[in-house]
Amino acid sequence: MTPVLPTGCVIALVGAESTGKTELARAIAQRLQDRDVPTTLVSEYLREWCEREGRTPRPDEQQAIADEQTRRIALAAATGVVVADTTALMTAVYSEQLFADTSLYDRALAAQRRYAITLLTALDLPWVADDMRDGPHAQQPTDTLVRAALAGAKLSYAVVHGSGGERLANAWNALVSIAGNEGRPRTRARSDAKPASWSWPCEKCSDPECEHRLFSDLIARRE
Repeated sequence: MTPVLPTGCVIALVGAESTGKTELARAIAQRLQDRDVPTTLVSEYLREWCEREGRTPRPDEQQAIADEQTRRIALAAATGVVVADTTALMTAVYSEQLFADTSLYDRALAAQRRYAITLLTALDLPWVADDMRDGPHAQQPTDTLVRAALAGAKLSYAVVHGSGGERLANAWNALVSIAGNEGRPRTRARSDAKPASWSWPCEKCSDPECEHRLFSDLIARRE
């Protein structure tokens, strides 16, 4: 089954380092394209920036990086569906985590509110090191901050578990379920919008067994 996603619909992937955001974003975009859904994959600008500059950004460089991520997503949304391999929200989270700077959240959450679907990648994959990643010890604090930001802004999200094909299947089922429940996913949310009806009942929980159960219950209700 293919979810009905209008032009301008943004599927935003967020989550801690080494939780498979990039691989999952590519797989979702490819499947949509294979099903003749005009789709653009927007990659992580922060990684591009770090590779170009050969270093991680300073605190004063974070806002521009977040803004560029948002700009690229908005540009792509004009022509079809967007799968975003991270959003400005993650830059805001890293700014708080690394520099105790919370100034990026307002703009990042305003952008996040415009995205139709937010998928949060769970902490159930093996850690894969690279030169830009902090370490596995940073995953749980990052995950906690992401959940807190989304919950505080009353933004709904679905948690995606599993590895390889299972992770893609779970993400796809969530997309189909959300799109079917909402009729047409939001391309823009009102500033006073409440959490959508597909919001997880336990948004701050990070217990994989609990979240697996919630996911199964959600899909069962939609079938």
